[in-house]
Amino acid sequence: MKTILPARTTAEYTTIADLANRIWFEHFGPIIGEEQVSYMLQKFQSVLASEDQVEKGMRYYLLLHQAVPVGYFAFSRKEESLFLSKLYVLDSMRGMGMGRLALTFIEAQAIELQLKKIELTVNKYNSSSIQVYEKMGFITIDSIVQDIGNGYVMDDYVLEKSVI
Repeated sequence: MKTILPARTTAEYTTIADLANRIWFEHFGPIIGEEQVSYMLQKFQSVLASEDQVEKGMRYYLLLHQAVPVGYFAFSRKEESLFLSKLYVLDSMRGMGMGRLALTFIEAQAIELQLKKIELTVNKYNSSSIQVYEKMGFITIDSIVQDIGNGYVMDDYVLEKSVI
């Protein structure tokens, strides 16, 4: 059974940080290197970083498979769109419908908030994720490089999907 659980407690943000550590090293280590992964985890996915993001309007959710956390996602409102900041699933659970479950939920949230589209950024070299997003109806609308400090950048595509 696949379910979505809103994350609201320090214990849930700790679970997300633990998942992020595992997923990011598995998935992004080969793409951006372990040093940048470590830096980004501390900056963007520590418990304190998640709590700070929530205070600024981000909403976090856990993805559960048979009541076990296997991934997470987070989004916030950004003008006329819903910005999907994070969507990560354990490698062992990819291809089992967890991403589709999350994206269906996210699209319903955008519609409920009367937002016209969903936007996200994805690393240019993350071809497997780009393919999934394209299969779900997202299109590439831009290419950006963002300085994230400590000599690192995020080299991303901007994707969007119309929902209304």
